[in-house]
Amino acid sequence: MASSTLSVNHPFEGDHEVWDNLKQAITSCSGFKQWQKRQKTDSQSLPLDQQVRCYLRETLETLAY
Repeated sequence: MASSTLSVNHPFEGDHEVWDNLKQAITSCSGFKQWQKRQKTDSQSLPLDQQVRCYLRETLETLAY
């Protein structure tokens, strides 16, 4: 019971850990590495977090078609 109360009070508490694990998995996949190679040099200077977000956004836009 205590854990459900805790999750209601802090619903996003584990999100940081989930995002870090997801980001690590994405950056190790060949699709992300190929995407990085196709990017202009200025986007490669972005922090890895932003690169992953851009990659996910572009991938989802492609899938939405």
